[in-house]
Amino acid sequence: MSKVPAEFDLTGRTALVTGSGSAEGIGFATARILGSLGARVVITSTTARIDERVAELREQGIAADGIVARLESPALVDALIAELQVRGISPDIVVNNAGMIATGEGWARGDMAMPADDWQATIDANLSSTFYVSRALLPAMLERGWGRVINIASTTGGVGAVRDDIAYATAKAGIVGLTRALAVDTAASGVTINAVAPGWIATASQLDSEVTEGTLGPTGRSGDPGEVGSVIASLSTPGAGYITGQLIVVDGGNAIAEERRFARGDS
Repeated sequence: MSKVPAEFDLTGRTALVTGSGSAEGIGFATARILGSLGARVVITSTTARIDERVAELREQGIAADGIVARLESPALVDALIAELQVRGISPDIVVNNAGMIATGEGWARGDMAMPADDWQATIDANLSSTFYVSRALLPAMLERGWGRVINIASTTGGVGAVRDDIAYATAKAGIVGLTRALAVDTAASGVTINAVAPGWIATASQLDSEVTEGTLGPTGRSGDPGEVGSVIASLSTPGAGYITGQLIVVDGGNAIAEERRFARGDS
């Protein structure tokens, strides 16, 4: 018998968490927490390193599967869905975490002169992938009358903006609009759609400049991936059934602070 309170118990549920290849990432932290609440977790990454993450979850007693997948086009998502069907998996929970981070390495940053191909690639990796995955998996949730979709937005675009991130900010702002539109359409069917906007988070890909930015917020530090994962997991639970269409900001209060100076009295 599960010791998890009924409002948090995910026993018998299956969760798909995309973009979970990094051991220090938000996706993997989320999968670990969902698994600890009783869910079977299916995680994806664009490389075979996903097998290492699956092994780590199984060592913790979590039922886990991994799939190598890209999600930037309908055809690529169709391939993911086909693989899920082969394995007999129909997720009750979907965490749309896959996307390209705004590091400027391999993906576009910059002003309005950015090439059209770079713009489209950023939109597809972050926004279109979220739409394609949701479109493919929502019908089964609606038929069952229960489901949770959590889309990972960002404070960039979702709350504010930083310099030289036009396409990324646009894509993440679009995720907020997509979340609200889907929530209106699905709320009466027992399916909730929410978004989470992380701020400066200490993942493996965080730049030195972003570490510094984290020290300028009210908490004086960047967040931990698990602190974001705990919010995502909470929105995935039965007890979150009356929360839908919302953007939950996880940024240590950075978005509400009017002053930008080092925390705890430093100048």
